[in-house]
Amino acid sequence: MNYRLIYHSSSPASASPYRLLDDQNRELEWANSFLDVQRLRGLSLYSLRAYAYDLLNFARWWVGSPRRTIADITPSTLLEYVRFQLDHTPKPTPQTINHHLTVLRRLYRFHYGGEIPGERSRLGRWYPTRSPLGYGRRRQATTGLRLRQPRHVVIPLSTQEVSIFWRSFRTFRDLGLLALLLFDGLRSHEALALELEDLRPSEAQLRVHGKGNKERLLPLPPETLQILENYLRVERPLTNSPHLFVSLKGPARGRPMTPAGLRSLFRHHRLHSRVPLANPHRFRHTFACDMVRGGVSLPALMQLMGHSHIDTTMVYVQISPQDVWREYTQAVQKRILSSPLSPHGPEMP
Repeated sequence: MNYRLIYHSSSPASASPYRLLDDQNRELEWANSFLDVQRLRGLSLYSLRAYAYDLLNFARWWVGSPRRTIADITPSTLLEYVRFQLDHTPKPTPQTINHHLTVLRRLYRFHYGGEIPGERSRLGRWYPTRSPLGYGRRRQATTGLRLRQPRHVVIPLSTQEVSIFWRSFRTFRDLGLLALLLFDGLRSHEALALELEDLRPSEAQLRVHGKGNKERLLPLPPETLQILENYLRVERPLTNSPHLFVSLKGPARGRPMTPAGLRSLFRHHRLHSRVPLANPHRFRHTFACDMVRGGVSLPALMQLMGHSHIDTTMVYVQISPQDVWREYTQAVQKRILSSPLSPHGPEMP
């Protein structure tokens, strides 16, 4: 039996538009009922799509196993599933496999109200928490099998790379997209989901719909606002689409810009500018590092980036050796100026 995933654009707001079907076009009730509840919880379409592909991957493996139900999932089942993925070509990353396992545990919890029998809890990593007394730390319990994920360090773009890549763009639309990624740290799907009503020119603000449908207001630098206003006045086609960014030409003219269109845009400009590392996510990392270098506190940066936990923000903050040496030099100079070694420092007793 061959399972497949389809997308129903006309699905009601209470149901997931992503549906898993078998080779006779029958819905997989155990999967789709779970997706429907995630839709009711307010998960974004981006997250729903990821969940649906996780379940599709599992269903295609599950059908090759002895006929069982979700109730039959055990720690041994998870181990067999991990082995299958590691032996498969192309081999998924540890992060992808761990996400598959997480979704399966949530699926089991949804159907049976508890954890998979036999899975042991263990102490995971420390998570920062905030209390009336300040920031503290707690350890989160994690469940069962989990692959070790190598730390992936994303190096931000240099000032020169950003400048070269920026100069390769010609339209106000593309410059506006790039400005929102670089100066407001938007995720690519957040930028594409923006609607005209989210732009507040009189207040120089932008309303962003983040993960979990959480909204946040971001300031718009005057230069970014001017680019967006030029785009709306000069380039944006007459269309009924509420989306801010739409296609400028071709058969899709006036329709919302798609993730595939954004990837194609960056691919073209990477080749043209010869900045091979430029992509939307790296611009988000560059934004985070620029903010920290500019003196923005981590709690403030967490709000700007739409994170729920400050440890997630820390992943984006990669301080270069030059930054470390510069801060060290500044600290030493301050200490010398306030010490007996300085002619301006306190007098020796």
